Amino acid sequence: MTDGPAPLPQPDARTRVLDAAEAIVQARGVGGLTLEAAARDAGVSKGGLLYHFASKEALLAALLARLSAFMEADYHACVEAMPEGPGRAARAALEWGFGEGEHACNERHDRAAAVFLASFHHDPAMLDPIRAVVARIRADLTADGLPPGHAEAINAAGDGMFMARIFRLYTPTSVERAAMRHALERLLEPAQ
Repeated sequence: MTDGPAPLPQPDARTRVLDAAEAIVQARGVGGLTLEAAARDAGVSKGGLLYHFASKEALLAALLARLSAFMEADYHACVEAMPEGPGRAARAALEWGFGEGEHACNERHDRAAAVFLASFHHDPAMLDPIRAVVARIRADLTADGLPPGHAEAINAAGDGMFMARIFRLYTPTSVERAAMRHALERLLEPAQ
């Protein structure tokens, strides 16, 4: 008999390195990311890190691959939570950009944004996996059954909210967010 829940299994070394690298990039930018710092923060030897990532570029590429998979999975989970029918992808985009639920912008999205920005600064071509996810989302929105431009406008507004958040340009009040969301919901009306 045990005295409490079993301890959670520790992430493997590769995952710990990616988590550490993500945190470093968020805190100090890509300039602060070194293989030594990632190994130290992950609690692995430099040789252990090099077993998984031969260079800083390989580490950044792995971060972007992981984050693009997270972004795509999060988007699809949000779509699955919406009722079927026209406007489903746009409703998901609205929830993603303006919602308060599990798919709304959160700390995980902030860490992803930091990696996106740092990688873009390092080498814009590294964002190609993210661009591919965005292209698939945009294709879903275009085929969403709404009048031309409606789903795309909702998505662009959500992108704007995301940019305002990550660059700390402004933080709308809850009243402003609700008003913006209500205005965008009108673009969904033909789908109701």
